[in-house]
Amino acid sequence: MTFNSWEFLIFYPIVAGLYFLLPKRMKWPMLLIASYYFYAFYQAELLFLIIITTAVSFFMSHLIERTEKTSLRKLYLALTLAVCLGVLFFYKYFNFLGASVSSIVELLGKEPPNIVLDLALPVGISFYTFQTLSYVIDVYRGDIKTERNFFFYALFVSFFPQLVAGPIERPGNLIPQLKEPHEPTRDNFIRGSKLMLVGFFKKICVADLVSAYVSAVYGSAETATSLAVVLATLMFTVQIYCDFSGYTDIATGCARIMGIKLMKNFDRPYSATSIKEFWARWHISLSGWFKDYLYIPLGGSRRSAARNTFNVLVVFLVSGLWHGANWTFVIWGALHGIYRVVGTLSLKKRNALIERVGLKTDSTLILTLRRVVTFALVSFAWIFFRANSISDAISLVGALFVRHGSIASALSLMKLDTVSIFLIIFAVAAMILIDRLVSYDENDGSDAIVKNGAFIYFIFVVMLVWLLLLSKGQSSTFIYFQF
Repeated sequence: MTFNSWEFLIFYPIVAGLYFLLPKRMKWPMLLIASYYFYAFYQAELLFLIIITTAVSFFMSHLIERTEKTSLRKLYLALTLAVCLGVLFFYKYFNFLGASVSSIVELLGKEPPNIVLDLALPVGISFYTFQTLSYVIDVYRGDIKTERNFFFYALFVSFFPQLVAGPIERPGNLIPQLKEPHEPTRDNFIRGSKLMLVGFFKKICVADLVSAYVSAVYGSAETATSLAVVLATLMFTVQIYCDFSGYTDIATGCARIMGIKLMKNFDRPYSATSIKEFWARWHISLSGWFKDYLYIPLGGSRRSAARNTFNVLVVFLVSGLWHGANWTFVIWGALHGIYRVVGTLSLKKRNALIERVGLKTDSTLILTLRRVVTFALVSFAWIFFRANSISDAISLVGALFVRHGSIASALSLMKLDTVSIFLIIFAVAAMILIDRLVSYDENDGSDAIVKNGAFIYFIFVVMLVWLLLLSKGQSSTFIYFQF
C-alpha cells in the first residue's frame, strides 16, 4: 500500500481511530496487525522476510545479553549479521553479482553463465534490515537493554509509517514511544496533518509533475542534448528531494497524529555549503546509521589522514551500493566520497586563499558561492543515480560537452510548453515556501505556522485544492521503495 493511494486514505483514518478508541493493552497489537497488513497489501508473498529477520534479531539479542563470554557474544552477533545481511544480499544483490560475473566472463571471450534468478525485490528491505541490525548492535554494545516482548519488538521493526522508506529509527527512540498510551491532542493532530499535507503536495504536485519530463531525457540518453540533460537533471534534483522528503513528511505526520515522534530525516539539504554538510541534512537517519555502525568502527577520523580517507570512501561506496544493485549507484557513492575527501583535504588551503584576497570565509558572497558549487556537485552526481545504466550515464555526461542543441530541441524532447514551464516554476516556488512553514520540533522558533496564523492556513487551503485538482486517482510509487 502506498501513501498516495485511495486505499491508504481509507486505511489510515481507521487505524488512527482504533488506536485512540481501543484500551491500552489493545493498541499495540492493533498497530502490529495494521503494519503487517500495510506491507502485505503491497507484497504479501514477501512478508515472511520481515518476520524472519525480526525473529532472528530478537532471539539472538537475548542470547547476546545473557551471555558473558565474549567469544559467544561475537558468535551470536555474527550469526545475526549473516542471516539479516544474507537475506538482504540474496534478494537485492544476487542478480547484480550474477550479471556482473556474466559480463566479465563474456569480456574474456567465453560463454557467459546464466546465474540470474527470477527474484522480486522486497520493498523496503534495506530499511527494515538496518533497523534490526541497529537494535542487535546496540544490545551487543550494552547501549540498550533487550525488549522482553517479542511483539513490541516486531512493531518497532514493522511500524507502518516508516516501514518501507524510513526514517531508519533507533530502538531507544521508537520502542518507548510505542509503549506509551498516547491520547489524541489538538497540537499533535494539527502538526501531523500539516506534515502529511506538505508531504502529499511534494509528491503529487511537484515530484510527479516533473517526473515525466525527467524520464523523457533519461530515457533518450543517446540523443539528449546538453541543455536537455541540464534541465532534466535540475528537475531530478527537485523530484528526488520532493519524492523522498515527501514520503518522510507523510510518515512523520501519520505517526505524529498518534503521538509518536519520528526523527527528522531532511533539513533543507540543497542549502548546504559543503558535501559534508549536505550529508548532515540529507537522509539524516541513514547518514547517522553509517556513522555509528560503519565509519566509527572502522576508526573514524581518529586514525591517520590516509586511513580516514579510506574510511570515508568505504562508507560512501557502501552507501551507494545500499541504494541499489547497479554500478550507477556505486559510482554515485564514489563521487560523493571523492567530493568529501577532496573537500576536507583542501579546506585549509581554500580558506587561506579566501582570506588572502581580503574576504571572510563566512561572508555572504563566499557562503553563496559554496552553496552553488555544492549544489552543482550534488546535481552532477544525480546523473549517475538516475541513469538507467552505466552506458546511459556516460552518454548523458558526454552530451554535456559534445551534443549542443537549441533551446527548442531541448523543450521538444521534454515535451515542455509555456504552461508547463510556469506550472513547474510555481510548484517549486510553492514547495520552497511551504517547506519552511512546517517544523518537526515544536520548540523550533522558526515554526511559521504558529506565527502567521490566518495567512498560513490560507496557503494550506490553496495547497489542498491544488492537490485535489492535480491528483487524478493514479498512484505512483515512491522512488525509495526500490531501496
